[in-house]
Amino acid sequence: MRFGVVVFPGSNCDSDMVHVIGEVMGQSVVELWHKETELSGFGEGDCIVLPGGFSYGDYLRSGAIASHSPIMKSVIEFANNGGYVLGICNGFQILCESGLLPGALLRNENQRFICKNIYLKTNTRNTHLTRRVNTDKALKIPIAHAEGRYHADATTLQSLKENDQILFQYCDENGTVTSAANPNGSLENIAGICNANRNVFGMMPHPERASEIVLGNTDGRALFESLIENVAVA
Repeated sequence: MRFGVVVFPGSNCDSDMVHVIGEVMGQSVVELWHKETELSGFGEGDCIVLPGGFSYGDYLRSGAIASHSPIMKSVIEFANNGGYVLGICNGFQILCESGLLPGALLRNENQRFICKNIYLKTNTRNTHLTRRVNTDKALKIPIAHAEGRYHADATTLQSLKENDQILFQYCDENGTVTSAANPNGSLENIAGICNANRNVFGMMPHPERASEIVLGNTDGRALFESLIENVAVA
């Protein structure tokens, strides 16, 4: 499986993602500059990653300008042809702005930037990203965002539920979804979703920051392992 990590002006988690995919997970990975117009060498079984950061300084809306970068036309085409796309934090915002995922990420309810460890409940194993994740265990993974409050209209929200597209919800350390465990005011405590075709994934927490023993937390590694192993046998 080959990975491409898109680098936008203002990306600041691209190197972390390249390190985890390449050095920790042992996969082939390259950086892709936002001005590139083709995804040469990438096929249906590969993955494009939109990393966290502050693309284009978060002007207008977070991810709004990046969604119109030259490379995004190819990323959208790649996803529509069945290729895997993973957006983390700012990457999730870009996916929503580009229409690859439904809904929007709004300003945190407390109007402040939040950076801390949170707990995630994995809602479904019906995706390559989550198939090997233990749904009985709350994952401890850090967040770092000011616009992470997931919002969608009632029809979209109902569709996400009916199609089993809600990947993660904020929860307490015991895996219980409560309002107190919701760090940003997201509807239904939503922390991550996928598209209807189950090949585009977006999440606000940063699994790449929780994938090494040296960091004292490897909960995020399960997501990378699941994606790599399941795509390999698909």
